[in-house]
Amino acid sequence: MSRLEAKKPSLFISDPLTKDAVSQSLSLLNRILKSCYGPAGRLKQLHNGVGGYVCITSQSSAILGRLSVSHPVLKVLTASVQNHVARFSDCGLFTAILCCSLIENFKSLPVPSCTVIKISKDLLSLCTDYLKSEACGCRVSVDFSNLKTLLCLVRSVLTSKPACMLNATEVDHLTMLIVKAFMFTIPCHVETKAVLGKCVTVPVKGRRVLDSTVLPGLLIETPEIQFAKLLSVKRISSDAIKIALFCVSMSGDLFNPEEGMITVHHGISLEMSELNQLLNVGKQLVNDEVGLVVCQKVIHPSLKQYLKENQVMVVDRAGLSVMEPLSQMTGSKPIASIHSFSPSCYGSLKDVCTKSFGSKHFVHLIPNDTVVCSLVLCNRNETTWDELKTCSLSTSSFKDADYSQTQYQLIADAFCSSLESVACSLSHDDEILTDTVYGHCWLVPSGFPSVSNWSDLLSKCGCGINSNTQNLNWRLLRPHFGSPTPQSCPEEPSVKAADLLTLDCFAAKYSGLQVAVETANLILDLKCIIEDQN
Repeated sequence: MSRLEAKKPSLFISDPLTKDAVSQSLSLLNRILKSCYGPAGRLKQLHNGVGGYVCITSQSSAILGRLSVSHPVLKVLTASVQNHVARFSDCGLFTAILCCSLIENFKSLPVPSCTVIKISKDLLSLCTDYLKSEACGCRVSVDFSNLKTLLCLVRSVLTSKPACMLNATEVDHLTMLIVKAFMFTIPCHVETKAVLGKCVTVPVKGRRVLDSTVLPGLLIETPEIQFAKLLSVKRISSDAIKIALFCVSMSGDLFNPEEGMITVHHGISLEMSELNQLLNVGKQLVNDEVGLVVCQKVIHPSLKQYLKENQVMVVDRAGLSVMEPLSQMTGSKPIASIHSFSPSCYGSLKDVCTKSFGSKHFVHLIPNDTVVCSLVLCNRNETTWDELKTCSLSTSSFKDADYSQTQYQLIADAFCSSLESVACSLSHDDEILTDTVYGHCWLVPSGFPSVSNWSDLLSKCGCGINSNTQNLNWRLLRPHFGSPTPQSCPEEPSVKAADLLTLDCFAAKYSGLQVAVETANLILDLKCIIEDQN
């Protein structure tokens, strides 16, 4: 009999943020993330200690997903940021860097954590109120009659991913495709409430980026494509094909014994009974003039053969991911039983054809109204493709508060310093200046003395909205400097350079700000950690 090890008591850690190990780990994570931030962010090579898959990336989703963090504080932080990225697919590095900076700055203040949390919530409220106001100079309105703003946003996202290894021509090509795919999802006819369609990404590795394309409708990969059969698919008119969509297995498998008992009469074959039922389904589909049958799971070979002989095209093993967009695109209702279903479940398509990209073959389902499209993303190898699959306080405020104006000023300075530390992370070689009028960032190549005449070196701000045609003053951006209150941005940029703007997704950035502050407050509020040692 093996010796049993005594159960270890749980580990109790009080005031975890005061421990050196936590501070060092948090600082290290912050430095790693800052070095990846911005268009000139440094790439990271991630792999485990015993070999295996190697990931080269600068994206927060890949970094946080592959970094092994053991301390509960860091687990809370990374989980919070990953949840934000799962919802918005953008601004993960911004959220994580800001959160780390807030924690580092706040915990060094001679102010109780409960006061820090209360004041930081007030500051967050001020920020979000401003961001939602008409006076906000951070927002750029999207004009759907002019796609330049959308193109700028997409181009900004693509150029922030150096591991995609895209040249200027490839960036322009993908930018146009992504905006086109988005426009496809906007319904042409809106009655009461507009609902966007779907864009399904189809990965193709080992092909040129310039081979990428966007197609109206849906691509379903199939290894059993037969080009000749498609030409004789049954149609109810010249531009309409009736489609039946099944979300149940049609393989003819018997019942699972774990689901309960069934009674079988003598001489009855369950296999033949099930197959006969499937063939009855096939006869109903043929009689109802269905031209295309798509099944999420497997279809029995005999049923396939019967349908094909009657000019009904069959696509099985379609998978769960295509069911919702296919239903939305065709108007069909997924059929969940082979024993009874109504013809009202059928939908319709405009046409069916085939497409091939590299070694992959697809059935291309073309809808009558384009609300679903397929974005075929090509890249040279798996690493680059993974990276591609791709938003002044009045004095009266202190009268009823349980904190002093001095405490408020300390926390506000730390809050602003954290925001500026994120801005400083945008550049890894150049100096960053900020103008004292609009508060925009301006990049200057390193090596110039600080007494230089900045006007001779600067042309446009980092986002491209303002140009050096005004009487502006600049200062070096340092997180610990006092920040002058900037004016709001002009309604019209001084230079018409809309095609050169660098933009972020507003919704993702707005959420990232909230998540960073709320997560920092949650971590600051941790008084003890109880960890199981067994």
